[in-house]
Amino acid sequence: MKKFFIWLAAVLLAAGLGLVVPGAASATTSYCGLTWGSLMKSDGAMGGAPVTNVRTGQHYCFDRLVVDLGGAPAPGYTVRYVPQIIQDGSGAVVPTRGGARLQVVVKAPAYDNNGQPTYTPADKAELSNVSGYQTFRQVVWAGSFEGQTTIGLGVRARLPFRVFTLDGPGSGSRLVVDVAHYW
Repeated sequence: MKKFFIWLAAVLLAAGLGLVVPGAASATTSYCGLTWGSLMKSDGAMGGAPVTNVRTGQHYCFDRLVVDLGGAPAPGYTVRYVPQIIQDGSGAVVPTRGGARLQVVVKAPAYDNNGQPTYTPADKAELSNVSGYQTFRQVVWAGSFEGQTTIGLGVRARLPFRVFTLDGPGSGSRLVVDVAHYW
């Protein structure tokens, strides 16, 4: 009888610690609670707000790309995984590090109405230093042609991402691309 109570106490203790009865698994559970996908995201039409800057940041669950625009509202965009980043106008392949490549097309030019550049990257092969980032491997310039600007984002794998626009700061706006660290 004594062995039975010892055995029963051990089973109840193990169940209480979650060793015997695991929690229910869910197919919708994802990394950091993110429910983004990896399919193309697109919105809006051409805009007059020109590209003025490209920058990146690191967050706990994702890496972030921000395209600053010199006006509001933010213009449209198309963001999708592609086999290669292609330079606007010429069709040349832009070498991009990483296991996967996101093509970020902002439906806005990187020049003003007089054709003067509003954003001129110092290094077209490294728009932002992403060394040490968990997901990003390289941010490249693919050009601004016929009213739209293309940026290539090399990531370590085809991971979920989201895209959205924000007003500000000031009279400007921003296009934001977040890429999750894991599925």
